[in-house]
Amino acid sequence: MPKTIKKVGVLTSGGDSPGMNAAIRSVVRTCAYHNIECIGIYRGYQGMIEGDFKEMGPRSVNNIVNKGGTILKSARSLEFKTSEGRKKAHENLTKAGIDALVVIGGDGTFTGGLLFNTEFNFPVMGIPGTIDNDIFGTSHTLGYDTALNTVVDVIDKIRDTASSHNRLFFVEVMGRDAGHIALNAGIGAGAEEILIPEEDLGLDRLLESLQKSKASGKSSSIVVIAEGDKIGKNVFELKDYVEANLPEYDVRVSVLGHMQRGGSPSCFDRVLASRLGVKAVESLLEGKSNYMVGLQNDKVALTPLEQAIKGKTMIDRELLRVSDIMST
Repeated sequence: MPKTIKKVGVLTSGGDSPGMNAAIRSVVRTCAYHNIECIGIYRGYQGMIEGDFKEMGPRSVNNIVNKGGTILKSARSLEFKTSEGRKKAHENLTKAGIDALVVIGGDGTFTGGLLFNTEFNFPVMGIPGTIDNDIFGTSHTLGYDTALNTVVDVIDKIRDTASSHNRLFFVEVMGRDAGHIALNAGIGAGAEEILIPEEDLGLDRLLESLQKSKASGKSSSIVVIAEGDKIGKNVFELKDYVEANLPEYDVRVSVLGHMQRGGSPSCFDRVLASRLGVKAVESLLEGKSNYMVGLQNDKVALTPLEQAIKGKTMIDRELLRVSDIMST
């Protein structure tokens, strides 16, 4: 028999992403709707170890649906990786009367939640929050859509100056292991070339592509590159290589960095966060545990946490083809 859930704890962990606050709000208000208590856990698993808890009600999450970042803060906890740290965290949850957890984050967050459940049989539900969109079991993670819009907006501005000065710009975006941001933002912003970890374009083909662009009459070019792309050691080395081999190009580099994580979440991310928060709490109340709530074919669905952690997201091959055609 699943235990009765009377009090749910919610935390955010790992890198922040736009939409996390909207998800917190959804969890808190869904708990209130079902007449159960909700406790906010500050600074992720580290806050769980230190007992940094605060009771949350519907009014405590007023006016946060539009805010980026996370009001519960986030931290990476080395102590939680030890059995002693997790035991301390469990003691604090028990003392506070917390019966179940909703954890919002990525792979590391889910790994911690799964381990915690295994050791203490503690109900855990995960909500995917990362701009990289690299979690298996959902078509969209919280923050991904907002990050795409941020990147496209910045590239549009860079294109203005690229056109004015006949320059080639390398624009580096986040995506250490996955090229979803680079591929989608590159197509959306009309990039001449897109470099992602999943596809090894190669230096020769890149030069050939840039030469073709120049020959076709393009006076400026934008190349979007995911930070994890393997074509060069880094984007600055790539710039030097292109300048050495194509001296007719005036090359500049823009590394967008953490600006991609910030900003007010898009409408899509706010609605997604609201849907996932409701499903996470109601799944716990139904006695489910060790699942991630995600979006599949525009329906909210559950994926076992272990699959979400171990599964690999695939790049859309059709989008790669579209990218090739659009760069003609």
